[in-house]
Amino acid sequence: MTDRHTIENWLRGLQDRICQSLEDADGKGKFQEDHWERPGGGGGRTRIFKDGNIIEKGGVNFSAVWGEAPANLVKALEVEGNEFLATGVSIVMHPNNPHVPIIHMNVRYFEMDNGTYWFGGGIDLTPHFVIKEDAKWFHEQLKAVCDKHDASFYPRFKKWADDYFYIRHREETRGVGGIFFDRISDKQESLNKEQLWAFVQDVGDAFARIYTHFMKKYHEMPVTEDEKEWQRLRRGRYVEFNLVWDRGTKFGLDTNGRTESILMSLPPLASWEYAHTPQPGSREAETLSLLKKGIDWVNID
Repeated sequence: MTDRHTIENWLRGLQDRICQSLEDADGKGKFQEDHWERPGGGGGRTRIFKDGNIIEKGGVNFSAVWGEAPANLVKALEVEGNEFLATGVSIVMHPNNPHVPIIHMNVRYFEMDNGTYWFGGGIDLTPHFVIKEDAKWFHEQLKAVCDKHDASFYPRFKKWADDYFYIRHREETRGVGGIFFDRISDKQESLNKEQLWAFVQDVGDAFARIYTHFMKKYHEMPVTEDEKEWQRLRRGRYVEFNLVWDRGTKFGLDTNGRTESILMSLPPLASWEYAHTPQPGSREAETLSLLKKGIDWVNID
């Protein structure tokens, strides 16, 4: 049965499973947990990871908030009703080694007391250095998850990610994309609620095996100071997107969400350099050339 309590409990368990997988793969760091409550109903568990062998800073957050729908929430989402529930898991990982990519995932559920509901979420990858074979593998994993449920999901949600994770003022994508979907329900899709929930569960379950693959593959690679500086510059782009364009950040702040949990996605250190231009032919220059919409990563040479 796909009701709010079943969904909330599963998402809470997803947070537990992902945290355990990341701790096991890192081998050193441990999550610090912070329980919080929302005035008006609900709360969450913020789990922050710091100073690990592989992960420098990361967060795996669970929340389930409910109660009377604030006027600004109703206006922003263009919904009707009096009571709401919003629950989800949100993840961002910033690694020590610049050869390990940044990753983000979010899976969430929203409903109003008038029966309106939807699911949202996705996974996207932000390598500091784009390697085509890694981007191809990453997209193959996501396509397999999507194709299991609906053959239209991957091309649609891949394009949605390209368009969403785009730093407009830089004219570059945040990374190599992934999949992104929002406000999907049986009103827009051919699948019913139970089938859509099964898809969202598979997206959530894909995260740990995907990211631990990259953690294990690259965390021991030697690193130069120039590569660390490039990592800090790319983190700066990540910050720009999250603070300027990310709707989730804006939504959380506009609805008086918990600031520490909302901003856990930001890296511990980032840099900005005036008019920085990589050397022609460098890996940095190649990375910038691949931060474009519409790349067919699954079939790239």
